Amino acid sequence: MAIIAIVGRPNVGKSTLFNRISKSSRALVDDLPGVTRDRNYARGVWDEKSFTTIDTGGFIIRDDSLFDQSTREQIFHALQEADILLFVGDGKTGLHPEDSALLNILRRTSKPLFFSVNKIDGPEQQGNLADFYALGVEDIYPISSAHGFGVGELLSDMVELIPEPPSPENGEEAEVSEIRISILGRPNVGKSTLVNRILGAPRVIVSPIPGTTRDAVDTLFERDARKYLLIDTAGIRKKGKTTEKLEKISIIKALQSIDKSHVCVLLIDASEGVADQDLHIAGYIQERYRACIIGVNKWDVFDPNLKTRKNFLEDLKWRFRFMPFAPVLTLSAITGKGAQKVLPTVREVFEQYSSRISTGILNRALQEAVSAHQPPIVRGRRLKFFYGTQAGTRPPMFVLFCNYPKSIHFSYERFLLNKLRESFGLDKTPLRLVFRGRTQRDKNE
Repeated sequence: MAIIAIVGRPNVGKSTLFNRISKSSRALVDDLPGVTRDRNYARGVWDEKSFTTIDTGGFIIRDDSLFDQSTREQIFHALQEADILLFVGDGKTGLHPEDSALLNILRRTSKPLFFSVNKIDGPEQQGNLADFYALGVEDIYPISSAHGFGVGELLSDMVELIPEPPSPENGEEAEVSEIRISILGRPNVGKSTLVNRILGAPRVIVSPIPGTTRDAVDTLFERDARKYLLIDTAGIRKKGKTTEKLEKISIIKALQSIDKSHVCVLLIDASEGVADQDLHIAGYIQERYRACIIGVNKWDVFDPNLKTRKNFLEDLKWRFRFMPFAPVLTLSAITGKGAQKVLPTVREVFEQYSSRISTGILNRALQEAVSAHQPPIVRGRRLKFFYGTQAGTRPPMFVLFCNYPKSIHFSYERFLLNKLRESFGLDKTPLRLVFRGRTQRDKNE
């Protein structure tokens, strides 16, 4: 997924623009239970193209012409990670020497650079645009991040540089030689220890200090004639806890690991219970339609009382009820007890995640579902489903053609999802349903 870094001086409106971009959408972006959009990074969609946006710290020059060290780290790492750079100037205060200094740095990256001037809220600010042309910039985008003026045009031009996503009809992912697994979770829940336990060797540095892992470490290995790519990621901290600039970039790396994974193992510390941030991470996983396994680590030191354990697991399943397909494994990464179940469960989940259902079987299941629960009446007419087809895998995606695709209530969509899971035995994988109206060609056939 492409990364767009927003850079500029303090108080030019970067965060406001960041928030507007992350909430703007010309394609569906799900609001999922437990999902929060951190102030410093977010997923956005424009013209059906997905990207990640980074909101960097304000660029400051000291009297000795050196930046503040923490800001230097944040900006430089953002520039390194980004595919597209978005400069933001201040249309009210006009051109500033720091704008020139920052622009010189951006130009040295040789990455695509878009130049915007914010706070153009009226004719009185238009005159300040002329000052910015002195920087030798040919195209300047006058915008108002507060009101949205010009932001759409800016986004449309930026996403032109992002490759076209595969269409649902051609969304089949190529065959893979290995199953890609990300180990995710809050800092210090035992991710690196679990990686070492699975690998059977100390391939990853393990430390009790939260935040030891700064980057994703990919390890390719083979087990029982099957290849795996295991990814150990940096811990994703709670919003407001990511004070270290470098650590904010490590979060981006963790989110990128989700994007390139097939199965995510979300590790939870049994001794601390389910935290809100665990739900946030699960939201990130589901938002990207990745398969998921919930691993409850440190189960060996948890309360041995059977009733207490049962209540813990029931509460966990309730809090993760928006991911009912995610298997729950109890384990101890240190002792290895239960850890041997991880890879067999990954294989089972991946098989469902890659499932393909024939059109005939799909349509019989769709007919049975509709017969069991009649669709609601829309505009005085009964909602009618004509046929369905599978458009892709990882996850299985079904396109259902009907007469009122935009009027299907989420409760009926949930009913259909549950019936399809039951019919095909897909209880351990996310599913996607896409509703469409029939084309003229369909009507004539």
